[in-house]
Amino acid sequence: MTGGAGFLGSHLCDRLLAEGNDVLCVDNFYSGAKDNVAHLMGNPHFELMRHDVTFPLYVEVDEIYNLACPASPVHYQWDPVQTTKTSVHGAINMLGLAKRTKARIFQASTSEVYGDPEIHPQQENYWGRVNPIGIRSCYDEGKRCAETLFFDYHRQHQVDIKVARIFNTYGPRMHPNDGRVVSNFIVQALRGEDITIYGDGSQTRSFCYVDDLIEGFTRLMASGAGVTGPINMGNPHEFTIRELAEAVLKKVGGSSRLVFKPLPQDDPRQRQPDIGLARATLGWEPQVQLDAGLDKTIHYFRRRLAE
Repeated sequence: MTGGAGFLGSHLCDRLLAEGNDVLCVDNFYSGAKDNVAHLMGNPHFELMRHDVTFPLYVEVDEIYNLACPASPVHYQWDPVQTTKTSVHGAINMLGLAKRTKARIFQASTSEVYGDPEIHPQQENYWGRVNPIGIRSCYDEGKRCAETLFFDYHRQHQVDIKVARIFNTYGPRMHPNDGRVVSNFIVQALRGEDITIYGDGSQTRSFCYVDDLIEGFTRLMASGAGVTGPINMGNPHEFTIRELAEAVLKKVGGSSRLVFKPLPQDDPRQRQPDIGLARATLGWEPQVQLDAGLDKTIHYFRRRLAE
């Protein structure tokens, strides 16, 4: 699993080990953290390798989960050239590994392939509206190119692929300074700081709890060879950013105020998945609602900030 020490990767490691698999966790620790997988180090079926996926990897595997790439704007905009290389060169290297070993390979794609969408909610057959030269393009276009590579390897070399388009996901092990809206709001509220909303707060997002997403990953990976994706994975319940901020503030308490700042360039106005394909193909839909998921995430950050 590439990116295995990241937020999503570490939860997926937990799940795969619990199912009795041997897991090779590959990470260069740019945005992942050893602390996320420290509890697994004593497990004889778990192996951790420091490696950058922009370089080839020579191992023997049966399945590949390609999760390597910083996913928050703070991290992926810090070194945008490396972000693009991680998505594109990383996809080429992992697809080459899958071709050689005849392994099934999963790509963690993103709802950002839709850009700032003209249709709502977003369906998989929508080609998107992405700025190819903006500050978010290193991530958006890198992920779009990775999808192209996956389907070309599938058509040209018969590589067995699975592609999931991930919508906003949250939960324990998010990085407290990754700039994503759920972790931002929770950390600011717990510290008694003002809660920063970019724009007027009317833009919308759909928030999926991490356990639900991991369930979707494993169902897609276990699906028949005819199911390649891309398949949207996210929670279809839509909330405004202001509603999220107010929900966090109500749960945390304290005296934090809502402070409004200009919206960043190319920030999408709306983001909501149509998960009809996931329901029909995988029998999957999220089970954890935002209220319960926020409680678990706030508990995690409260404990982490107290350390």
